[in-house]
Amino acid sequence: MSGADRWLVVGLGNPGPKYAGNRHNAGFMVVESLAARMGARFSSHRSRAELAEGRLVGTPVALVKPRSYMNLSGGPVAGVANYFKVDPARIVVVHDELDIPFGVLRCKRGGGAGGHNGLRSVSASLGTPEYVRVRFGIGRPPGRQDAADFVLTDFSSVERKELGVHVERAADAVETIIAKGLEAAQNLYHAA
Repeated sequence: MSGADRWLVVGLGNPGPKYAGNRHNAGFMVVESLAARMGARFSSHRSRAELAEGRLVGTPVALVKPRSYMNLSGGPVAGVANYFKVDPARIVVVHDELDIPFGVLRCKRGGGAGGHNGLRSVSASLGTPEYVRVRFGIGRPPGRQDAADFVLTDFSSVERKELGVHVERAADAVETIIAKGLEAAQNLYHAA
């Protein structure tokens, strides 16, 4: 199967149980939901990533969770992209986004890193920022809490009540991008 047919869906996060419920791991949560939809399990790949393969909306997809820390996500992502010969135009990166309120999704292609070190690493390693992003809103930290500390805290108890719905909605957005394109996903998920 050629790389031209396949999509790569990358969830950004930090490895290990210590970080599992963190806001910074929203991307991992979404790709785990997609793996469950595919009936696939993650296993180690030589590119320092966890990989799950299958089909979403009838299309071959490789789901990726880098095993490196967030700031070094690019190496594993580029390694898997090279392994499958997937063009950056067919890569979707799901990540947490401070500049969007909790529960809000935004989808776009390209752009800057906006202070997100995971995105900065992915863009540098792929040699381009021109991949699709599904931005999972986590909102800004309360009061004077430092953003770097905020992203490494778990979702609040109030947020956790709605988190599953938002994770599924982000997974739906990824499937829409693959099946119908970015613009269709923007029309569907930006209005809500």
